[in-house]
Amino acid sequence: MKQAIRALFVALTVVAALAAPAPAQEAVKIGVIQPLSGSVAASGNYIRMGAEIGRDWINAKGGVLGRKVELLIEDNKSDPKEAATAAEKLIVRDKVPVIVGAWGSSMTLAAMPKLEEYGVPMVVETSSAATITKAGNPWIFRISPPSEMEALGLSKYMKDLGIKQADFLAVNTDWGRGAVGAFGDLLKRSGAQVGTAEFMEQAATDMNAQITKVKAGGADTLFLTTSVEQITLVLKQAQEQRLVRRVITTGGSSSPSQLIKQAGAAAEGTYHILFFLPWFPEAMPDGKLAKAFVDEWAKRGHPFEGLTEGFRGHDGVLTAVEAIRIAGKPDPKAVREALWKVSVMGVNGPIKFEKDGPAGKESGQSKPSIFIVQVKDGKIALPAFSAKK
Repeated sequence: MKQAIRALFVALTVVAALAAPAPAQEAVKIGVIQPLSGSVAASGNYIRMGAEIGRDWINAKGGVLGRKVELLIEDNKSDPKEAATAAEKLIVRDKVPVIVGAWGSSMTLAAMPKLEEYGVPMVVETSSAATITKAGNPWIFRISPPSEMEALGLSKYMKDLGIKQADFLAVNTDWGRGAVGAFGDLLKRSGAQVGTAEFMEQAATDMNAQITKVKAGGADTLFLTTSVEQITLVLKQAQEQRLVRRVITTGGSSSPSQLIKQAGAAAEGTYHILFFLPWFPEAMPDGKLAKAFVDEWAKRGHPFEGLTEGFRGHDGVLTAVEAIRIAGKPDPKAVREALWKVSVMGVNGPIKFEKDGPAGKESGQSKPSIFIVQVKDGKIALPAFSAKK
């Protein structure tokens, strides 16, 4: 009798085990480092929003390698030291196979030694300092353009803009200093004069002293490189000082819609180099994808002005996931090798990496699409000269 009961118990246990659902596979983790607080928090949060759209779209299509994608998001607090700490946390604590980050060039540069120390790749979604891909870090793959590439994108419009002499006002970071060098070289190649270069700290709110020095010169154009928050303040203070200059913002961080909202008439006539045109999605390399992203952004209630930053989050996650798919496993070394084989269409356009930097330790650099827009009559417009290029 006891044997029969034991046999029945074993049989029921086997049946129960077979009937029980199989445990869900662990999600594939992707690290994200952005400035979610601090002086450039608006930009970092827009990129987070875009990354979440990328994750959700990918998961809706089945994820990657049959598993869901999970984003582990760390706040670098707009501080390079915090960016390095965040990278180490994601690598050591969370064992992520790839990271997307870290907005500012100084933050990315601070995180880079950790990537090399532990052997984990990072998809750089925003930073534009040339040193990022020239430093000899083979774990870096950038989808945003360095300042030199951005200047090259503007070169075809130099004759139309008619710049004879330009001054610079830039944030005192690797990004800002790099932009001054790159666009200064562009001016020289174009036969224009390089005027004064003024710098401001990232958290500064009073730029009147720098504007006064710019005003004293004879330039017709001012190149402005900083975050949208600081650009707003500069434009307002320049208007108060009656500074009359053609203004061109660089770095694709200006968010002209936000400037119109915050700076009002002070933004009128300004030009902005951008990498996404949410006002004209049909003008993007993949108009259908661009329109879908704009619609999804609006559906989630995100502010329209964040779109010129948010697309980077989507494209960064898309790139990282595609590399994991090609690698066949979420292993850092395999993902790094796979990143060289990535060829996908992002919101900005085609993403594919070419080697940049010292031989044997090259970083990856994609060639993004670059555009220029102007604030005209309180709205965003494509300059007539850009439409014919």
